[in-house]
Amino acid sequence: MVRRMKTTRKTTGLERALRDAGVRITRPRKVILAILAETDDHPDAMAIFRRAVRIDDSISLSTVYRTMKLLEDRGAIQRHTFAGGPARFEQAEGRHHDHLIDLDTGEVIEFTSSRIEELQEEIARRLGYEIVHHRLELYGRKAERR
Repeated sequence: MVRRMKTTRKTTGLERALRDAGVRITRPRKVILAILAETDDHPDAMAIFRRAVRIDDSISLSTVYRTMKLLEDRGAIQRHTFAGGPARFEQAEGRHHDHLIDLDTGEVIEFTSSRIEELQEEIARRLGYEIVHHRLELYGRKAERR
């Protein structure tokens, strides 16, 4: 089974990253790029693979892993390993945000907080540093589940 994939600005950016790495844009890679461009969650390689084979059942798990590694090396996607779980991915472009990980469901919730950003800057400044990069991950359980 093979389904037609649409090209978006996001898929074009991901394709460019692979082309810059000297990699051919094969049909399986186009499917993987379209999945990444359309996702609003943080899938792991197996989730990407499962979505991909629903579109084109000739795609291999190794192609998914190789493509994700190439995209990560080119800075087009970010790899996250939340609480020792499998590596999960999201596109590198977009506004800065932090993550709240639900320990019961594994759901990853993106959020922004100007108060947290200001506090981080204040702490760094007080200690004589300038923040170059940071990643904030909060782990919790919904209050009503306890």
